[in-house]
Amino acid sequence: MYSLITNGTLLDGTGKPPVKKAAVLIRDNQIVYAGPEKSLKPPETDMKHVDACNGFIMPGFVDAHVHIMANGFHREDLIYRPLSFYFYNAVENLRQTLNAGVTTVRDAGLADAGVKMAVEKGLIAGPRMQISITPLSITGGHFDLWLNSGFDIKPFYPGYPDSICDSPEGVRKKVREVLRAGADVIKVMTTGGVMSVSDGPECVQFTPQELKVVVDEAGYKDQTKVMAHAHGVHGIKNAVNAGVHSIEHGTYLDDKAIQMMLEKGTYLVPTLVVNKDNKERAQRGEVREWEVEAALKVFDIQKENIAKAYKAGVPIAMGTDCGVIEHGRNLEELNLLCSTGMTPEEAIVAGTRTSAECLGWQDKIGTVERGKLADLVVSKTNPLKNIKSLGNPENIGMVMKGGEVFKYSL
Repeated sequence: MYSLITNGTLLDGTGKPPVKKAAVLIRDNQIVYAGPEKSLKPPETDMKHVDACNGFIMPGFVDAHVHIMANGFHREDLIYRPLSFYFYNAVENLRQTLNAGVTTVRDAGLADAGVKMAVEKGLIAGPRMQISITPLSITGGHFDLWLNSGFDIKPFYPGYPDSICDSPEGVRKKVREVLRAGADVIKVMTTGGVMSVSDGPECVQFTPQELKVVVDEAGYKDQTKVMAHAHGVHGIKNAVNAGVHSIEHGTYLDDKAIQMMLEKGTYLVPTLVVNKDNKERAQRGEVREWEVEAALKVFDIQKENIAKAYKAGVPIAMGTDCGVIEHGRNLEELNLLCSTGMTPEEAIVAGTRTSAECLGWQDKIGTVERGKLADLVVSKTNPLKNIKSLGNPENIGMVMKGGEVFKYSL
């Protein structure tokens, strides 16, 4: 079955100039043509026509850092809700993410293999997923949920292993447990966090030896990559030296860490939007007392250091930490990436092609090109003139995933 999208301007995610009066031809779930409509010779067969209504056709966006199962890590009142509630709630979280124009996510902790399977089998609507299951944490570390019992999550059940691991052999076993549970990527906490009870963003967690075991053990299974939650520069350097694939947050990057990332080809996933939100909530007095100091200062420090990394050429992928903040706010990150020096075109590439590369899925998603999966969005507004407009899901007029239209409001 063919589908043909016309009457729009194509921004294909490669960074090439826009193509006005463009057409995208899709066969089943795959793009077979993307370019000027006048150059297309349509197949002589029935096809479904989709009118882009003078909108802007782009690849489906890729959020490399979300928490689909979470609805705020700062609200203590929800800890008493039953475990099953979190799965039903995830249905709405997935829908909001898709409606925002995000057709692929890398879940940075809490979603299990059943959530991913439900999306793949079409039981619920949502973006295609990579999952990390359980973030690895030291005892007393950033994801030690015994200490952080105010988190809006339910820890540990079959298919969701305990996060705690200590010593090289303990770490090795935990990586194997998480892979057994179905993880596509391993997440490790190499520093404390902004919202932790027991540590701060600059606290170092895991030894260099332990981190090397994480990376090596993950790599033994199909070259599985490791993503590292890392705010403080010491934890960032430990993670990069160990060979992690991506640094999440990267708040206290310095010139040496940036150079190390360039040499290793390490991706940076800033999640600026969550730190901006934390700062604003702290200013309104809406965070817990142990969060105030870090929440007030982290965003400004992070933005300055991400700008240095961007200028140096570190590959930057879009990530948001949605789940800590409200789902559906994913594309607010693009405007914040522009605040670090990116042009709107570069921010769109970061949220599409570069994020797809970070996930290792660049051969099938991330750009609107022949042979790629038909993951597409149409914006009602011109994002090159107003990148901030993409942060409002109402401006996303169409969302297509794998050739299937999940949203059409043009």
